[in-house]
Amino acid sequence: MDCIFCKIVEGTLPSKKVYEDERVLAFHDIKPEAPVHLLIIPKKHIPTMNDAAAEDLPLIADMHRAAQQIAKEQGVAETGYRLINNCNPDSGQLVYHIHYHLLAGEKLGPLNGK
Repeated sequence: MDCIFCKIVEGTLPSKKVYEDERVLAFHDIKPEAPVHLLIIPKKHIPTMNDAAAEDLPLIADMHRAAQQIAKEQGVAETGYRLINNCNPDSGQLVYHIHYHLLAGEKLGPLNGK
């Protein structure tokens, strides 16, 4: 498998980690689109949100709990943050390993740009 996020989980590619536990990893995006732009991934490879099975729901919940903790640690929980999952090409998904983008650190505009 040639998944960049799996390589980050394995430690064969570097990342600037901000959170890690036995099931979830979070690190800085290499092309940030906000002052705070972090990626939250499961350590288990799941290509898209459509591929998440019922038994993966606790893992998805772990990702959400990690997002809450990370937002607090980054000092953006109270001011606000955006948590985004892109699923498949029309959404803009580039890496086929489910992940959330946590964006914050400034007032974010509408998603549609209007």
